[in-house]
Amino acid sequence: MIERMKNVVVFVRDFAAAQHFYKEQLGLPVANESQFMMEFFPGSTTNLGVATAMHEDAYPLVGRHTGITLVVKELDDLCKKLTEAGVAFAEPLMQTPWGKMAVVKDPEGNQIALVDR
Repeated sequence: MIERMKNVVVFVRDFAAAQHFYKEQLGLPVANESQFMMEFFPGSTTNLGVATAMHEDAYPLVGRHTGITLVVKELDDLCKKLTEAGVAFAEPLMQTPWGKMAVVKDPEGNQIALVDR
């Protein structure tokens, strides 16, 4: 019987650049880390994983829309900080009927949505 989901993984090729983006620029809390993978959100039942694409089946999964949405407190401030750091946005910060939203790109082009609720 399936019990729960462990994680959702974003694949990258440049793990050092991903570490800087996810840990330093986004400021995600690290749950586990090895030389090839990071997991974020300790204590959560589901983690966000970022892993080096090491198999040919994973290569096409690098640099795409992930479908992942993160809830952010003080989204305006984070978007300003990311813009000043030169982070690319697929969609700039905007007001939507469901709240504020922006879509950022990690150094490989993987897109992550950021929302305020």
